[in-house]
Parts: sequence; structure tokens; C-alpha cells
Amino acid sequence: NRRKKKDDSILEIPSIPNPFPELCCSPFASVLSASLLPKATSRKKQVIKVYSEDDTSRALEVPSDITARDVCQLLILKNHYIDDHSWTLFEQLSHTGLGRAIEDHELVMEVQSNWAMEEENKLYFRKNYAKYEFFKNPLSFFPDHMISFPSETNAAVSHSGVLQMFLSSSTYPEIHGYLHAKEQGKKSWKKLYFLLRRSGLYFSTKGTSKEPRHLQFFCEFSNSDMYMSLTGKKIFGAPTSYGFCFKPNKSGGTRDLKQLCADDEQSRTCWMTAIRLLKYGMQLYQNYMQPYQGRSGCSPLNVTPMRSISENSLVAMDFSGHRSRIIENPTEALSVAVEEGLAWRRRGCLRLNSHGSPIAMSNMGTSIHRSQSWFHHKISREEAQRLILQHGLVDGVFLVRDSQSNPKTFVLSLSHGLKIKHFQIVPLEDDGKLFYTLDDGHTRFTDLIQLVEFYQLNKGVLPCKLKHYCARIAL
Repeated sequence: NRRKKKDDSILEIPSIPNPFPELCCSPFASVLSASLLPKATSRKKQVIKVYSEDDTSRALEVPSDITARDVCQLLILKNHYIDDHSWTLFEQLSHTGLGRAIEDHELVMEVQSNWAMEEENKLYFRKNYAKYEFFKNPLSFFPDHMISFPSETNAAVSHSGVLQMFLSSSTYPEIHGYLHAKEQGKKSWKKLYFLLRRSGLYFSTKGTSKEPRHLQFFCEFSNSDMYMSLTGKKIFGAPTSYGFCFKPNKSGGTRDLKQLCADDEQSRTCWMTAIRLLKYGMQLYQNYMQPYQGRSGCSPLNVTPMRSISENSLVAMDFSGHRSRIIENPTEALSVAVEEGLAWRRRGCLRLNSHGSPIAMSNMGTSIHRSQSWFHHKISREEAQRLILQHGLVDGVFLVRDSQSNPKTFVLSLSHGLKIKHFQIVPLEDDGKLFYTLDDGHTRFTDLIQLVEFYQLNKGVLPCKLKHYCARIAL
């Protein structure tokens, strides 16, 4: 009765009008009604940490169902980068020296759920120009001596037809060749003849025999991920530097790794590309055809579209008169190009200093290139090769670095034909002026910027033009 009287006295107190009724909610309802919130907030959010090449990092609060592509899209928008569809999220396992490019459709939280608590694994945000290159240039990825077709395929199959067979459900080409395999529980490696079929990866117990009684099952891919071995020689004593392995999703450690090693980069690239196609099939093609798949709230509206121009559509123009005209005579076009090149070189001999006044190139020719993204100061040959490999062994991926053998020279490191080649840039002094050359002085440049810009337009003595530079981005 005493409690009832107390409640009655409370109810008799006159109510005060609320000046903000829209902020009120029923005392029997939750503080924030789920129906009033966007649907995205109903998903659980977690914090992930993403690193860049210069070891800077950024923490992101993302939904639990975010994909690798959505994370890349988010970082592109936040850092105002240009989206050329080559940005990739990498997973690096530090304790085993393994790494892989996470597929665009994979859930990032599922990737992290396979990490052990004591492991210091990292996610990296960088470019990978070779991610879908096999769709554009299958000839480089599937050499004829490593691929064979079903017996019912009588006619010769083109390389584009090979891709169609990989993506179909009825037929599947067979990849075969020798690989070094690490024996389970031992430190030794054994060279065996392997075959990749739709049912999995097999090796022959008798030479190159493909008879079923001589084939032994090695691995299937539905419950494991494929990694590239970054330090296989050092950690596992691999016979070559072209290692890769299969790690179960719930691995108990290095003893569960199934490690393989190829004799060259072309062989490793062929095996890894074929296994990717076998595991993901049409999903890879959808990722390639749809540069953006928004499922986590990232808007592609602010992304600058990329436009490709065919070299065959370019024409020589003359803008010297009152009206522009197309130069149809090839001899005239060549002479105009030479004249423009000489004028460009003369203009390049003068640069502006910090106060806006011109300064002679001889006073600053040794330092103007250091502000360029493609220049890497004092890195070793091995470090340069590692950077290019991480960015993808596509023709034209390059960087410029200081030479370790000769302090006065520079080195252009370039990817071509799934190999990394190094070209020495030599300084040349003529009539008191300093020039740089790649071809013993036949073509001279006043600075490294001019040299790089020239070889981006002209192949010259190089095996291909400079297309994509390796940069250490910052987050």
C-alpha cells in the first residue's frame, strides 16, 4: 500500500512539455530502434589494420561481410588514388614467409579467422598488375609444352580457347610438368612429374606415366589456399626461388603445408594460374569483367574512369599555323617528331627552383629524380626484384634505383617475358654538360625524368616500353 501511494503521488505531478518530441522514444522501446537505422548498421563491424609498402598503416572499421575489393575501394576513395583496377589486398604470413593476393570476392574476416593468435600476419594494400593479365594475354601464361587437351578435342585449340575450357564445366585442359615436392615431415625435396586435373593435383610414381595405377593424389583445393613462397630457400631449403604451397584453412602449422617448387618463373606462373582458374572458375571472370561489385556501401561514383587509347588511332598533327592539320606524309611526320624531340630536350635543360626562377640542370641533375614515385633510393638488386614481383610480372613494370656496384650510375629494373632485367643508366659528360644514357651515348637525356618519359613512349633499346612503375605508397 505504501508503494502504491508513492506511485500515485508521482503520477499526480504535472507533466512538463518536451520541446524536442522527435528525440523521445517510448520507455518500453529500445534506445535506438533498428527500424530507424540504415540496414548497413545492423551488420557487425570490426576493425582491420592495412599496411602499405612503406610500412605505414591505417585502421578501418568495416562490416563483417566486407570483401577484399570493397576494402581496396574504400582505401582508394579515402586516399584519392586513381582506380585502374589493379589495386589488390595481400595476405602475408610473416612466420612462414608466405604471401598471396586475396581474391576480390573473398571475405576479409574469413581470411583473418584462419590466423592464429600468436602469428604476426599482415594485410597489405598494393598494386598487382598481373591479377587478371591471363585474360588479356593467355599466351604468356600457358606454354604449349605444359598443356594438353582431352582426347575428344581433335582440332587445335587457341589460347583464348584454353581459357574457355578452363571456365567450362564439361572439359578441362591438363597441366603437366616436373615440380620439386617437399617430403612430408622431412627436410628433403624430391623431383616428381605432376598432373593437374579437375579432380585435383596428382603426381606419377613411375616417371611420366599417366596411367591411373601410377598416379597418386597430392592435394585438392576446396579447403586450402595457395600461397607464393617468398623466402622458401631460407626457411624451407627449397632448391629454387620459385616456390608455392597449399595451406589448409585451419592449419596446425608448417607441418600441414604441402610445398612445391618450380624450375623457373614461367612454370610457377602457369601452375598457379591454372589452379586459380580450377578453384574459382567463372568467379574470376566475373571479377575481371565487373571492376566494382558494391556490397558493403562503397560508392564507385567518385572513381575516375580509366580510358585506354589504341596506338593505331593516334595521328600526327601540325599546330604551327592558324588551323591545325593532319600530317599524312610519313617522312614529314618523322622530321616533325625529331624537331619536337630536340625542342623538348632544350626546354628540359632548364628547371625552376623553389623561387620559380630557372636553374641550370648541371646544378640539380643528380637530385631532381628523387621526388618521382618510380625512383627507389639505395635499394639492392634483390629488393628491386621483390618489389617488381609483388607488383606482378607484366611486361613494362619497372623502377629506377641507385647502382650498388657504381655509386655514380643508376639501374633501370624492368619486367619482360616473366623475367626481371636490369639496365645500367650511365652518366655522360659532354662539353661541360651532364647527360644520361642507356645506349652508350646514342640517345642522351638531361635528367632521369626525361629518360623515363622517353622510354614510356618509345621502346628504343629496351625489350618493351615502360608501362607501370613500382611505388611505395603511403596510407
